[in-house]
Amino acid sequence: MAHYDDIPELADLDSGRNLIRVPMEQNVPFTRRVRSLVDTAEFQRLSHISQLGLVSKVYPGATHTRFEHALGVYHNALRYLQQLRKDARFVATISDADAELLIATALLHDIGHWPFCHPIEDMGLTSMPPHEAHAAHFLAPQTELAQVLRHEWKVNPDDVVSLLTGQAATPARRVLKSILSGPIDIDKMDYLDRDSLHCGVPYGRNFDRQRLMQSLVLNATGDGLAITSKGKTAAELMVFARYVMFSEVYWHHAVRAATNMFARAFFHLSPAFDLDLLFTQTDAEMIANLRQAARGGACEALLEGVFGPRRVIYKRAAEFTPSQNPEVYRLISGRRFGELVEISEQLAMVASRAWGETVTPTEILVDAPPPHKEVEFAVDIYFPKTESYRPLRTVSPVVETLAMTQFDDYVKRVRIFIHPRHRARNDEARWAEWITAAR
Repeated sequence: MAHYDDIPELADLDSGRNLIRVPMEQNVPFTRRVRSLVDTAEFQRLSHISQLGLVSKVYPGATHTRFEHALGVYHNALRYLQQLRKDARFVATISDADAELLIATALLHDIGHWPFCHPIEDMGLTSMPPHEAHAAHFLAPQTELAQVLRHEWKVNPDDVVSLLTGQAATPARRVLKSILSGPIDIDKMDYLDRDSLHCGVPYGRNFDRQRLMQSLVLNATGDGLAITSKGKTAAELMVFARYVMFSEVYWHHAVRAATNMFARAFFHLSPAFDLDLLFTQTDAEMIANLRQAARGGACEALLEGVFGPRRVIYKRAAEFTPSQNPEVYRLISGRRFGELVEISEQLAMVASRAWGETVTPTEILVDAPPPHKEVEFAVDIYFPKTESYRPLRTVSPVVETLAMTQFDDYVKRVRIFIHPRHRARNDEARWAEWITAAR
């Protein structure tokens, strides 16, 4: 008997029964126990949390939710299992119970996300849990979600939390972790395609997902994913698709302007909130609470410009890259958000004196790449003829070039944003001089 035949979601994937449709023309198995998870209050909350946050201020179609994305990631988990069940080493390592844990965790992989999660995490505020750890709140023993996992799935909620937080003590758990969060994982496989679709751009869809999935195998040590040499080109295109999506969407200058306006306001307002409570809210609830807290203060213009009735997004005054202005880039890149706020306030004072007019402390924003890096290249290519594994970056000129030129440095630029009333003040040399003096 083939492995995993008793898993209803895989059976429905093969038969075409009990399906739900999600963009783009995906037929996602929707079994009784999947419905039980999706119908919980904890999961339904994801339908009120946007996937891309403030990207919709630039790409109007980017209003899709974590709910839709979660269904896509779950669908990918089934497709990965469908392929990997052909690998004898995989089925020897991953039991039926492991496979069901993977399916449930894939569906719940974003359960700990709060509104505008990634911009807030990038700020590095003290005592703020990562979104994966925050998932424990929604999987606590008394929650409906935890009860459905135990009774309908026979899955321990603690095992889901462990996988989401990266704990993997056994080879089987490390394989599951690699599928959920690794160089070529089910999350990236969905969001590149879905974000590209909703933004109305082609960049994240221009790689061969089917070919890539069909090339999946276990790595040499049997505790993670690799791909066969047939999937090398598809993997290269996936890496490049991610690069272009960051360049043209996630770190588009206007997206970053809106994101920085939100982040700066959140930085000043967050001490007045119970973050554990705030992070259980929906987009609309958090926005309403922040706007109320900002009313009459320095942050009101920031939040009203992003969320108010009239869109007023800050303008790009200067931009610095490692190639064009390496000194300024090195001074600012990787700084903690609090340091960027201090530099912004210093620049506002300098600008006030130089321009002979009042520039308020929140009218200048400094945006810089956070310390962590986005791109992983650590996936091996398996060559069947020689039965050997080699790292992708050593056999791919495309990937090696992106790795050597520091993907993040060239996509995530240091930028100065200013209130639109100062839009004419875009003398890049003058800004560079002021930043150097303000360090």
